[in-house]
Amino acid sequence: MSTRSSNHAVTGRQRTLDFLAGEPTDRLPFHPIIMRWAAQHAGVNYRDFCLDPASKCRAMIRCAEDFAIDWVTVMSDPYAEASAFGIQVEYPANNLPHETDHFTSVHELLALQPYDATAHQRTAGRLEELRLYRQLTAGRWFVVGWVEGPIAEYAALRGANDAAYDFMDEPAAVGEVMDMITAAAMGFITLQIAAGADCIGIGDAFGSQIGPALFRELAFSREKALVDHIHSLGAKAKLHICGNTSAILPDMIATGADIIDVDHLVQCVAPFVALLAPNQVFAGRADPVSVMQNGSRHAITTAARQMSSESNGRCIVSAGCEITPATTGENMRLLREACTSVVP
Repeated sequence: MSTRSSNHAVTGRQRTLDFLAGEPTDRLPFHPIIMRWAAQHAGVNYRDFCLDPASKCRAMIRCAEDFAIDWVTVMSDPYAEASAFGIQVEYPANNLPHETDHFTSVHELLALQPYDATAHQRTAGRLEELRLYRQLTAGRWFVVGWVEGPIAEYAALRGANDAAYDFMDEPAAVGEVMDMITAAAMGFITLQIAAGADCIGIGDAFGSQIGPALFRELAFSREKALVDHIHSLGAKAKLHICGNTSAILPDMIATGADIIDVDHLVQCVAPFVALLAPNQVFAGRADPVSVMQNGSRHAITTAARQMSSESNGRCIVSAGCEITPATTGENMRLLREACTSVVP
């Protein structure tokens, strides 16, 4: 992807859309994953960041303004849909939320039906966040909604350990539950796009932990169905799976997601560039701790330059996963500066 100079201000939204379309842009888009970091920078306690739409939007917009970030998102924790399905979640004032119960068996999950996203605090709050972004941003930033993918949502409902046993012991029943999860996610996606999302992120973090065979059996076709649904509504799709996804990266690309997140544990993306369709790009993959939190200017610039080189410029600048709260504002600015300095 080539870049060009511009004499007029380009919005983060337009820059991202142009980049995804293969059009020249003034610089690479900058999409750091910020949640706890955003709340801390804006002086918002994390419970409010998760539960109060106005607090989250205010924090994310302030970060976008202060660091020339090109997107704003609804990301905060993986429990919005789990809460709608009935999982109880505890929200400490300034720490990560965590679930306090799980469903006891796959057979209990088989009795669940898709939720009404407008009738539950967390899912309704996400819709309100997207409406607020549209009201407050005037198209300045690329607005990204979110759903959990089938693997991640199943793990949230059953707990990771029990979910892993279910995947091996009762794959047919698990598949039925995941079909219901996918149907619920499609309904939630429809409402998020109607509320103003330019893009929907699909978070399926547990997918890197189950091996490529199980990933293809349980996740691939359902993730692809979510991507196809997003595209049918005129929005873009982003697929985020943490960890070393080298073995499943071809499948992640084959879902058709426009943005494929790549974590720092993937050693090199060069072998996968030829698999990208014209509309697809990577995002990542600086190590959030050794590079972004603890690294020097050289380390941050080198990480961004390496990713840009390996991907032939087809990458959105970001860390491989969430920026840690201990990362300095100066290091965030250095990563932003890399968007211009590492153009091939």
